[in-house]
Amino acid sequence: MGLYRIVSLILSWQVAASVCYYAIFAATPFFRAEFDLSGAAVGLVVTSLTLGYAVFLLPLGALTDRFGERRMLTVGLIGVSTGAFLVTQAWSFPALLASAFLLGSLYGTAMPGTNKAVFDNTPPGRQNVVMGVKQVGVTAGSGASALLVTGIAGVLYWEAGFYVAAGTGAVVAVLFWLVYRGTEPGGEASYPDFRKLGANPPYRALTAAGFCLGAALFTTTGYTVIHVTDSVGASIAFGGVVLAAVQVSGSVGRVLTGWLSDALPGDPTRRIGGILLAQAIASAVSLVAVAVVAGRTPTTVAFVALGFFLLGFTGVYYSCMATVVSAEEMGGATGGGQLALTSGALFAPPAFGYLADTYGYRAGWLMLAAVVTVGAVFVVRVIVAEPPADTVAAAAD
Repeated sequence: MGLYRIVSLILSWQVAASVCYYAIFAATPFFRAEFDLSGAAVGLVVTSLTLGYAVFLLPLGALTDRFGERRMLTVGLIGVSTGAFLVTQAWSFPALLASAFLLGSLYGTAMPGTNKAVFDNTPPGRQNVVMGVKQVGVTAGSGASALLVTGIAGVLYWEAGFYVAAGTGAVVAVLFWLVYRGTEPGGEASYPDFRKLGANPPYRALTAAGFCLGAALFTTTGYTVIHVTDSVGASIAFGGVVLAAVQVSGSVGRVLTGWLSDALPGDPTRRIGGILLAQAIASAVSLVAVAVVAGRTPTTVAFVALGFFLLGFTGVYYSCMATVVSAEEMGGATGGGQLALTSGALFAPPAFGYLADTYGYRAGWLMLAAVVTVGAVFVVRVIVAEPPADTVAAAAD
């Protein structure tokens, strides 16, 4: 298959899966009203979603090695579509949490499957750009879900957006199975060697940074609409537009930083790590701006800037990872790195919701700014630390 066709299929899959997954984040104000939830309880919905993702990420990654990305991505997309439908059928808060957990579980096929497809089918020198384009599928899907769920709710009801997302996902899953031809399966279903990865100082620091940045990323997407409606007094539909704008700016950030990662000269770790450091610092500043500004226009501008830096870092995160681990470790390293990103989201959303309920939204955003600042310190460690002497980086120049 040609590179353009491969990238188009992977991107289409990622958009469809992300529409289903991130519909949960867009629907948080509807969950709050439907089940009479506190801010902390809203955070538990996000935690349940990401817990399912975290628990099944590594097992599904191992199964991807065994059965191939074509089969696992097809099953995964059917699964997240089913999960999106079940969310609409939740009759109680526990049932909502269970449905969100199921949806998150099957979304665990996304990162190992799509990353494997990118690295197996993209020639060296173009992998960072393709990775950035693939990651745009996450923000594009999230932005589409924000407009879909909040927009349709104003005309019909909030469940209608989930019906559309689930139906679209099922159709794309069938098309992906029929058209995609990647590498043949046949690897062993084994877990990553975390002991060996743990002995790699820059990789340890990168996963610690990922924990901090992931905590802020998922909390931001989960509370953007609620913050805009509560603090600015705007409608839920306007909040959905702001969330979509955040995702669009994140997409721009992912593509631009992916291109810079390939184009700039210098040592790969210092070059790409420096880009990630700049994104982390700018994210912290943007979070402070969100905390202190008031009014629709300043708030929207602050969120769009936050999206560019905070939601735009994931492509560079994985590109940086490829400069500190070997090619044969990349699959396991990716799984561990994504687990770190997701783990941060298990704790931050309820904490943010509690602070927002108790002290106001400013306290929550400033808490996230502090967490991201700690993440920036770990990125510095990535840049200055040396990997084990026997490590030949997957993305060495």
